[in-house]
Amino acid sequence: SSSSTTMTRKSKQPGGHNPLTYHEQKRLKSSGYGTQSTRLTSASQLPFGHCCLNLSPIDGDAVATPSGHIYSREAIVQYLLTKNGELKKQKAAYERARLEVENKRVEWEESENKRRREEFVRKDQGAMRMRTANSSSTALVVRQDDDGGGASSIANSAKAASSSSATASTGKGTGENSLKHVSYWLATSQPQHQKTGSAAAAIAAGTTSTGGFDYAAAIAALPSPPPDRPPSPMSGEPLKLKQLTPLHLVHDRATKKDGTTSTKSTGRILCAVSQKNITTQPAIVLKNTGQVMLKSVYKELAKPTMTCPITGKKFKEKDVVELSKGKSGFAASGEVIAKKYNPTLT
Repeated sequence: SSSSTTMTRKSKQPGGHNPLTYHEQKRLKSSGYGTQSTRLTSASQLPFGHCCLNLSPIDGDAVATPSGHIYSREAIVQYLLTKNGELKKQKAAYERARLEVENKRVEWEESENKRRREEFVRKDQGAMRMRTANSSSTALVVRQDDDGGGASSIANSAKAASSSSATASTGKGTGENSLKHVSYWLATSQPQHQKTGSAAAAIAAGTTSTGGFDYAAAIAALPSPPPDRPPSPMSGEPLKLKQLTPLHLVHDRATKKDGTTSTKSTGRILCAVSQKNITTQPAIVLKNTGQVMLKSVYKELAKPTMTCPITGKKFKEKDVVELSKGKSGFAASGEVIAKKYNPTLT
């Protein structure tokens, strides 16, 4: 018996229901078909000592945030100024929206109090009318016993007065409605301003089906208030200007042909103690001195005595900030694979 060759399901094969050969896949990959993946080299990574905002070597003042990311002082200060201006505008807009909701609540409470007063007065006056009507009907009956003609004349005059007043009020209302249609320049005929934005949405959310106003629902419908401080560009944590730690970076200088050291920097940063290049190794900075050194050198020379090897100053454990490591094309340094998802034929 001949051995039968089993194949995988079409859904598990490259191309789904239309299996593709290796050469077909290769040709399609070059034309942008399917998910594209590539390995990032060291040229695509941010080296240690480069600013995380402008992605260039730091020649001037360098600072570090509490998260350990390094920035140029000029770049991070400009960022904080811009973000603080944006936050001020957002706070002003939020306060205006909240004030509109507060005004709507006060307006609704005043109208509700007015409606209750009017309802109370109407009920009270209705009871007085009923008492007055009872007394007048009794008087009319008494007069009717004395003189029947007089009572009928009084009733007729009362009916005529009520009908004339109703006609006058109806005519007045009709005249006002007709004026609204033809006299568009009148103040009563002008269109009302419709509120838009977050305040209008919040007021609409707080308005109930019965015409009431739910203050808690309106406040909940408002957007969340802006934060008090701008976020850090890399970590997203709230950041203040006084939280920046100045760094004393030791730059690797180029060597001239005659063997002397040039003033031009190669872009690499050296450990302040061992004078080794800091590339992808863990590094720390002492906040009270600003000295940058390798973490291995810190554990060996600085941590046992809790003294800075360069300045001789004492420091505490809270003064040690671990800096963000530089990246390379090796997998151990971080994410080195980039993917782009494209549609496939399935």
